[in-house]
Amino acid sequence: MKIAVGGDHAGFQLKGFLIDWLGKNGHDIQDLGTDSEEPTDYPPYCAAVGRAVVNGDAEMGIVLGGSGQGEAISANKVHGVRAALCNDLFTARLAREHNDANVLSMGARIVAPHLATEILTTFIKTKFAGERHQPRIDQIKQIETEECGGPN
Repeated sequence: MKIAVGGDHAGFQLKGFLIDWLGKNGHDIQDLGTDSEEPTDYPPYCAAVGRAVVNGDAEMGIVLGGSGQGEAISANKVHGVRAALCNDLFTARLAREHNDANVLSMGARIVAPHLATEILTTFIKTKFAGERHQPRIDQIKQIETEECGGPN
């Protein structure tokens, strides 16, 4: 699977850990920064990940920061992104199964690296359940169109 990854300085070490892990597990990674622990702002990196997913350059995205909150918010500003903050396995499963989330956000100051790989595995392997959840996704898309002029 092709996965775009990005985040700020607080997420840098976890990003490197996950990129190595993903590569060892056969995934194609697009690293969209940052490239160090030098303090930097997260919004441009998270938007770049969101754009990669929406434009079809990646099938899924991962954004990382200290808490993951701002990263999810930033990625969600890109029309068509459904970023979910998942710092545990349950929310990772439901984000995919119920919400068809296409970007995973995690807090590097909250989630240890090995738990992050478990969360990521759950996120990748869980399929969207569709059925009763699809009308809700359609409603989200409609709101996005009404409020932002995003895609239908």
